[in-house]
Amino acid sequence: MGAMFRSEKMGLAQLFIQPEAAYLSISEIGETGKVQFRDLNSEVSLFQRKYVHEVRRCDEMERKLRFISSEVAKHDVLIPETCGQMPRAPNPREIIDLEAKLEKTEHDILELNSNAVNLKANYLKDIELRYILDKTQIFFFETDMDTMGRVFSEETQTQHSTQRGRLDFVAGVIDRNRMPAFERMLWRISRGNALLKQADIEKPLEDPITGNPLYKTTFVVFFQGEQLKSRIQKICSGFHASIHHCPSNNTEREEMNKHVQTRIADLELVLNQTQDHRYRVLQSVAKDLSTWEIQVKKMKAIYHTLNLFNIDVSKECLIGECWVPMADIGLVQECLAEGTRQCGNAIPSFLNILHTDENPPTYNRTNKFTQGFQVLIDAYGVASYREANPALYTIVTFPFLFSVMFGDAGHGLILFLFGLYMVTQEKKILKQKSKNEIWNIFFGGRYIILMMGLFSIYTGIIYNDIFSKSMNIFQSSWNVSSYDEDFIKIHHSDQLDPKASFWGHPYPVGMDPVWALAENKIIFSNSYKMKLSIIFGVVHMIFGVSVSVVNIIHFKRYSSLIFEYLPQLLFLVLLFAYMVALMFMKWIMYSAQYPGNFSEGCAPSILITFINMMLFRYDNKEETIDKSAFKCPEEIFVGQRTLQKTFVFVALACIPLMLFGKPIYFLCTKKSKKSKPIANGMGSGDVELQQSNGTANHASSHDDGHGEEESFGEMMIHQAIHTIEYVLSTVSHTASYLRLWALSLAHAQLSDVLWNMVLKFGFNAKEGEYLKAIYLFLAFGAWSLLTLAILVMMEGLSAFLHTLRLHWVEFMSKFYKGEGYIFQPFSFKNILDSEESTEDDN
Repeated sequence: MGAMFRSEKMGLAQLFIQPEAAYLSISEIGETGKVQFRDLNSEVSLFQRKYVHEVRRCDEMERKLRFISSEVAKHDVLIPETCGQMPRAPNPREIIDLEAKLEKTEHDILELNSNAVNLKANYLKDIELRYILDKTQIFFFETDMDTMGRVFSEETQTQHSTQRGRLDFVAGVIDRNRMPAFERMLWRISRGNALLKQADIEKPLEDPITGNPLYKTTFVVFFQGEQLKSRIQKICSGFHASIHHCPSNNTEREEMNKHVQTRIADLELVLNQTQDHRYRVLQSVAKDLSTWEIQVKKMKAIYHTLNLFNIDVSKECLIGECWVPMADIGLVQECLAEGTRQCGNAIPSFLNILHTDENPPTYNRTNKFTQGFQVLIDAYGVASYREANPALYTIVTFPFLFSVMFGDAGHGLILFLFGLYMVTQEKKILKQKSKNEIWNIFFGGRYIILMMGLFSIYTGIIYNDIFSKSMNIFQSSWNVSSYDEDFIKIHHSDQLDPKASFWGHPYPVGMDPVWALAENKIIFSNSYKMKLSIIFGVVHMIFGVSVSVVNIIHFKRYSSLIFEYLPQLLFLVLLFAYMVALMFMKWIMYSAQYPGNFSEGCAPSILITFINMMLFRYDNKEETIDKSAFKCPEEIFVGQRTLQKTFVFVALACIPLMLFGKPIYFLCTKKSKKSKPIANGMGSGDVELQQSNGTANHASSHDDGHGEEESFGEMMIHQAIHTIEYVLSTVSHTASYLRLWALSLAHAQLSDVLWNMVLKFGFNAKEGEYLKAIYLFLAFGAWSLLTLAILVMMEGLSAFLHTLRLHWVEFMSKFYKGEGYIFQPFSFKNILDSEESTEDDN
């Protein structure tokens, strides 16, 4: 947890690596994932860099791998995942062997595909010919042939040949969807002198290249004359119809059919053997496919990184720059030494820390538990370098504020069990690699859900609310023994008198269960939860303002401690923390058990008191209790008016201090700098101003007065905006915390409505025992479904979003700038995960 207090201390390192050891050294660094490289060749085109040829080789290998993967997936071959540790990037000597393996594998698969396509094409032709022979056999011996009879019997053939010329035919196969157009075209070019017979092939054929199903139709066209035959053949060619030779003699057709059946049987046997051989080849390739893909991706990432390096004048050394966490400098040096050792080079590589004025990236070390909370903060804005990290405090405050709005022990238990399931099964779920985006979001925040459920159980116990029902574990502190069974049957509810019915000691934990049956339950819970939301909001904002001290001390902006932090804290404490103090005083000092000045009739309204305090309006008339001559005092304690006026005046005095304090201090330090020259031309006030603006190398010394006036004007504008924003936002943010009360009340009322309108319907059914059981079963199912859908999911999402807003706006605006950029190290794990998620999206 200590690592999350603020971001890691970063250093700009310069690497000097020998070209022979560069590949292996970067490979070792990529395995650790602790270095973010900078591009030293930003002005050089990507095609003109040193290792562009190696990158192209990796691209070509990736193309081959994509082809092999597609073939493996096409034939439903299972690709085993890499077990244990991820394969490392291959050595430079192993790259040639890997290229040769991929080249040979691609060639073998292409050859197998080519042979399979040729075999399937021949098989398709034979299948089509078989269907033609089967269908034309029916055509030739059909009795209904437009009164032509057996046109191809020997007698009729001789007669027709002597009178009008011999009748001929063309047989073939065409796509079924082209058949209507083909038929119309035949009619037009033959002018009705061609007879078309067709029959659909019921079983779809297979495309030899794509493997898609083909729906075709066999046809026979009877015609007369060579000129018409030439036209029909051109039409068949234009419609991509397959024409097959078909004998006119019945005996020859039967003989050809037998030969075709034999060839089909032989081709089927060869195709099955070819398919089995290809499956075995792909199965052997699939064992190494994942390893090859990882190795090629790592190789490509290494060469891309090496293209960021510069080459010295002698071309004997690669020079690179990178951001490194100072705590991991030793680990990076070990990687460089290991790369040098593996290549067998006697000249070591070394690392040099540079002094720079640039703003380093922000790096917060996280684990599985803290990562989800850090993602919530980074979604708002990445913390500036070494700025206090809100994620550390969010681990507690986020689930707590959520639970205040979602306070139901039953619903919290459901949320807790859901989070517990994801946490305990996280290894199994990670292996499944789901592509469901909503599920991945839930799984990424599994520890947040677990904590929200746990805190909701706690607040549900405090509210004494379990599925909208209360538990009487410690016995109620209200005395109801005077009410017998007959009284309860007649009076469904009653107004209890605190003076007569309250035993004097509070319920040990949470709210007394008697409030679940009270007529004024909503009135009481309204007041209770509204005050709690104000208390939590003021404490949360005071804590946010106090966290700014951490940034002020770290960045040495000591003027901000006096002119920003103290006025802000006083303004918030003297007004709103005082209002919270009045709430506690009212709870402690006034009671129905107390007589006189501290009875329930004399309890003041805190809201009215606060408004009167801000408006300086105090009534001199003393209020009296009904039917009594007793007069309640106007003040809760002696000197309240004087104290309140003092608080308001001091709070108002904080506004000009916030507005003019730093600008005046800036002018004073400027004058002292001019009167006392400094060697480097930079005063302490300038250093403080630079750090407050986030620019450590900004020159604050000017030769003329115009620069000073401009800096003073900018500071005045900045302070005016900051002061107005803080004063107005303090009021609006305090009111914004009332969403804790509103959502809590809404959640409780929705839960109560579901119980009374749905589940209670099954309990109150008056039919027979069997029908009542059915009604109760259906009512419980509807109640469970609505509870999960509305109260847990929809209300939970609403409470989550409101909690997120309270942290992003009301809490973090008090101290958090969020103007940094995230540390993105060169890490093989991150590269593989990002490419895998991109492939899943596609």
